[in-house]
Amino acid sequence: MAKSAYTTQEKKTLRKMFWNSGLVFSGFNMVKMEGNAFALTMEPALEELYEDQTERAEALQRHNGFFNTHAVFFALIAGITYALEKQKKTSGGVDDDVIENIKVALMGPTAGIGDAFFFNCLRVIAAGIAIGLCAQANFLGVILFVLIYGFSQFAARYYLLRMGYRYGTSFIDSVFESGLMEALTKAAGVMGITMVGAMVASSVNVKLAWTINVGQTSVVVLDIFNSIMPGILSILLVFGMVRLIKKGYKPITLVFGILVISIVLAFFGIF
Repeated sequence: MAKSAYTTQEKKTLRKMFWNSGLVFSGFNMVKMEGNAFALTMEPALEELYEDQTERAEALQRHNGFFNTHAVFFALIAGITYALEKQKKTSGGVDDDVIENIKVALMGPTAGIGDAFFFNCLRVIAAGIAIGLCAQANFLGVILFVLIYGFSQFAARYYLLRMGYRYGTSFIDSVFESGLMEALTKAAGVMGITMVGAMVASSVNVKLAWTINVGQTSVVVLDIFNSIMPGILSILLVFGMVRLIKKGYKPITLVFGILVISIVLAFFGIF
């Protein structure tokens, strides 16, 4: 069953997490995206659970990796992660890989739901109402837009954070009792890897403008690579970046490196 009541400490932690989650875009960057904000949101929970400074630092570092989803459902995943961290600390039945896999698996679906409802639906409705009133010089249009689009997200973050922790805890308990945690971990891991692959396919695009003239025939080099495997250059680029990161290169160094190489190759007409 879901938690019927929160302890005083849980209420305090959830309240701090809620206010921290409002800073989701304050530490946004193109390397970890919302990773810094997620670590900041989890900080009150980790402070509650881990008295040892070393354990707390390790947990904070674990949540300071790449993370990206819709700003509202960000709170839901944070609540679930709080429940997972508590389960890990109290019973030891959850390990770091389980927590990370579930986080990664939830990023894509929640981002899609959040964008579809809040950004593509509610925002358009709120703007339609507000524009009609503002066109008549009615300041109520601004207020209604803030209430419909802004306050709704504020309230949703509050309840989703608590819902994630409340039902996340009961869900974890039932999964452990039924012995499904191993299957869930594998499924979450597969989904997480699938989401990473989908992000590579949709976000990384290597285009070559290189054309080789053989007599009166022009051969497009990119078509040759794509005939071997569509998107093979994108895959090779990602694997190459991962290998360099494992060797100790900083992501920001690689970003500037790609920028410089792209400019040089574009100058010679390859890109």
